[in-house]
Amino acid sequence: MPRQIFALKVSLAGVRPPVWRRVLVPGGYTLDRLHRVVQHAMGWRDCHLHSFDIDGRQYGEPDPDGEPPVRDELDVRLDAVVGKGSRFRYTYDFGDWWEHDLLVEDVCAADPDERYPTCPQGERACPPEDVGGLFGYQVLLAALADPGHPEHDVLREWAGPGFDPEAFDPTRATTLLRRFC
Repeated sequence: MPRQIFALKVSLAGVRPPVWRRVLVPGGYTLDRLHRVVQHAMGWRDCHLHSFDIDGRQYGEPDPDGEPPVRDELDVRLDAVVGKGSRFRYTYDFGDWWEHDLLVEDVCAADPDERYPTCPQGERACPPEDVGGLFGYQVLLAALADPGHPEHDVLREWAGPGFDPEAFDPTRATTLLRRFC
């Protein structure tokens, strides 16, 4: 039987204009590997805690003293917990609280001429780490768009000269996925 590939749409919840990625990953990936896929496809730096919420169950890196308890993401395969049409959530950075909506758009046989994972599509740059969640990101976008904004120069320097909220390069994202996932 050919290897199954899951086509996932990953959308950053609540962000306007939308920030999203389409990724193709093997169904046999553990949720730990899917975490790395989301990190590299979105453009995060994996500096903070994360968790998955699938059908009301939490998955992540277990903390022996943690409340609430989470199931170990290393022990759970993607194809064991979701299928075509499934929706679930990935939360990154419990301070800024970035929620990602994931939709399994399709499940298909692997293309023997393709390497996985891959990120063929997406739109807009991921917010910078530690920007302050949705509110902080809205402030950043407003300041960057208006040279007369009182925070424009400070936030432009903080975000770095290379930060362009409209930019996304699927080829670069795919290269990172193949190197690190």
